[in-house]
Amino acid sequence: MKTLKTIALTIFVSAPLFFVSAANASNKPNIVLVFLDNFGWGEPGFNGGGIIRGAPTPKLDQLANEGLRLTNFNVEVQCTPSRSAIMTGRYAVRSGNATVPVGKGIYGLVQWEVTMAEMLADAGYTTGMFGKWHLGRTKGRFPTDQGFDEWYGIPNSTDESTYSSLPGFKESGVAETYVMEGKKGKTPKKVRPYRLDYRPLIDRDLTDKAIDFMKRSAKAKKPFFVYLPYTATHFPTMPHPDFKGKSGKGPWADMLMQIDSYTGELLKTIDDLGVAKNTIFIFTADNGPEALDYGSTSMTVETAVHGSAGPWRGSLFTGFEGALRVPFVVRWPGKIPAGVSSDEIVHEMDLFPTLAKIAGGKVPQDRIIDGKDMADFFLGKNKSSGREGFIVYMGNDIFAVKWRNWKLHFKEQDTWNGKLTEYTMPRLYNLMNDPQEKDNVLFPHTWVPKAALEQLVKHKISLAKNPPIKMGAKDPYKPNKK
Repeated sequence: MKTLKTIALTIFVSAPLFFVSAANASNKPNIVLVFLDNFGWGEPGFNGGGIIRGAPTPKLDQLANEGLRLTNFNVEVQCTPSRSAIMTGRYAVRSGNATVPVGKGIYGLVQWEVTMAEMLADAGYTTGMFGKWHLGRTKGRFPTDQGFDEWYGIPNSTDESTYSSLPGFKESGVAETYVMEGKKGKTPKKVRPYRLDYRPLIDRDLTDKAIDFMKRSAKAKKPFFVYLPYTATHFPTMPHPDFKGKSGKGPWADMLMQIDSYTGELLKTIDDLGVAKNTIFIFTADNGPEALDYGSTSMTVETAVHGSAGPWRGSLFTGFEGALRVPFVVRWPGKIPAGVSSDEIVHEMDLFPTLAKIAGGKVPQDRIIDGKDMADFFLGKNKSSGREGFIVYMGNDIFAVKWRNWKLHFKEQDTWNGKLTEYTMPRLYNLMNDPQEKDNVLFPHTWVPKAALEQLVKHKISLAKNPPIKMGAKDPYKPNKK
């Protein structure tokens, strides 16, 4: 039987450990990840857009002045694979989500995959997602099945908001898309049909719900992770009534003003809550811009807008820099140097291990993680990102290999729905001299493939040893390692 003296000594010794643990939990930085949809490199003012796209972006520009701006931040070139890569830290081909799903079959992340939300939840975070998922629309595949405590948004893509207005859809037998809401451990509920009447309004609601989540989390004194994959700027381009006509330059400029304003609201909330110095704020996008060249009977021509990739060639669904490079700013006052720009190569997959390192999360050791820890680079301790390149996928096909300031193309698709060209001898572009990727300089630079292709060899070996999950694989999934 313990004496009072023993009990007192135990309390005295263990108390400091308790307080250290509590302090570590409270010191974990909040994380807000804003993820635009089809938002090109050249849209925000901090990348030379803004006023030349019809509207200034003062809040976004201020964010860039307060954080680290990356001019060579890369993503996958389609919506679903990009969301898979950022959530898992792995090439989307590994998870079976290398392409945007077509048809009514099962798709999305299997339960075996570990998402950023699951990693952060295990590290003590409360997690909320508000927006477009596009990684599963069936039981077991929703955000609240993959680490998020709560979710409000759409399971798939915003083009589905046009369905009910199109001739023949009502008789097609295809199920209508719904806006959904869910809590962890419960089946998400349908809130309302996702139609054109709600398309201009949804991002306002997503912003309000994200702000409410931050306020509740801060009040509970819990570190929070907000994943905010907006529906902007995906087709159809329909700004909120508060912004419609506000720019005087058309719906795209109106939408740009809306994005800037909503970002400002998020930042103001963080300031008002007094957690700015302990909050990592990331602004980026899932892939490059759309390049729609058509109208329809239910759309005005203005809703089909050409986005801007700035100096880079291409749009989404291509292997060019315009698809791969997107705007990126990360702010963490007092930790990440302010007003710094870098052209070091970073990939969206890198955010998983980087945030895990900063937040005290665990990176899975039983699978290949393609992302690299960029914590020291973000914090200004290293000038180099440590990444020299990556494999460029378009769907399940390898289109190119990027290495330093070079791109080696095996296949090219000039536009998102254009003709595919496959080369018997690859084309080589110097991205610094030729951002439009038009001048093949393979000769005399045949030394570049010798340096660049080493990463492709390693990648293919890893795929042979760890075969990719097949699209539509069912749960429970067990990896088939060779």
